[in-house]
Amino acid sequence: MNSETLSSAKSLLSRLISFPTVSDRSNLRLIEFVEQYLNTLGVETQRLPNAAGDKAALLATLGPRVDGGAVLSGHTDVVPAADQPWTGDPFTMREIDGRLYGRGACDMKGFGAATLAMVPAFLAADLRRPIHIVLSYDEETTCLGSVDAIARFGVDLPRPGFVIVGEPTMMEVADAHKGVATFVTRVLGVEAHSANPTKGANAISAAAEIVTEIDRLARECEAPEKQDARFDPPYSTYHVGTVRGGTARNILARECQFGWEFRGLPNATAPEALRKVQDFVDRVALPRLRRYTQAPTIETVMEIDVPGLAAMPDSLAATTALRLTRSNRTIAVSYATEAGNFQLARLPTVVCGPGSIDQAHKPDEFLAVTQLEACLGFLRDMARELSEG
Repeated sequence: MNSETLSSAKSLLSRLISFPTVSDRSNLRLIEFVEQYLNTLGVETQRLPNAAGDKAALLATLGPRVDGGAVLSGHTDVVPAADQPWTGDPFTMREIDGRLYGRGACDMKGFGAATLAMVPAFLAADLRRPIHIVLSYDEETTCLGSVDAIARFGVDLPRPGFVIVGEPTMMEVADAHKGVATFVTRVLGVEAHSANPTKGANAISAAAEIVTEIDRLARECEAPEKQDARFDPPYSTYHVGTVRGGTARNILARECQFGWEFRGLPNATAPEALRKVQDFVDRVALPRLRRYTQAPTIETVMEIDVPGLAAMPDSLAATTALRLTRSNRTIAVSYATEAGNFQLARLPTVVCGPGSIDQAHKPDEFLAVTQLEACLGFLRDMARELSEG
């Protein structure tokens, strides 16, 4: 790889890391920096703000406005670094022994930096099909920050032939991943003195029954006939992460709420997971809670539903990425990405990016320089193919 391009990628990664784009903060300073960088190179950009106006996705198209090009997609937000034992400032990149340290280095500002560093080469190439760059927000929380950009393709922008989502896969080609959905269940009972439970309804007891059922459903998913050996673990999972409720030991709890999630194999949907829990609520938990009064209620709200990515082995995305990585096999990953949203729009999509997911979300997150080089080589070869007839 050209040393000047690698140096540019490192410099751009350092700048991207310097913006503390934790998901609960604005990413606009980073977006402004990228806009200025691309505009200086003569590339027009489109900013797609969220409803509050404090975050935005960025969209840029290089090359001819024709169908059949490529999308390079990455998110700009990162997970928090506070309260983690970092050995240096998480938002100041450090290069040590061939590793680039910083929050977001591999997840996934490294892919963004590589893409931006290759823009001069993309512009110099005789592209016959375009390269679309999508930088999104809120991937770490909802995966909705890319939706507005996706909706543009095939409407006022050309329809791409394939999509590369550059999450860290060690530059292997992932053609499948699990989906993830999060829920909050709120149980409202009736307060009463604990000496006479027939005068009320204990919200905590009902919540405990539902949590137990969720655990049972989780074990049910582990049945051999429901497994897919490509994933680790090879089955869908349920998980209850938070429980809050009650006032005192001698008062029947009026309220209890708990947060839970479902991480499903690509063929297992969040609505179906919710239906199974709701069935138990309707048949067992709510009637039992209403033994002495009809006032209690149980409500579950789905907060996030990130679709899985289903394998399409012969898709243009898979065949192209395998050829560019000189590989003959795809992998599946258990974490969720924005790739499922692209696939919902019927755009062939794979996940392929530099770095290891094992480094993501941890203190002293890093990206190996060799992985950055591999990504740059991948993008160079992709541009070459898009310049052919």
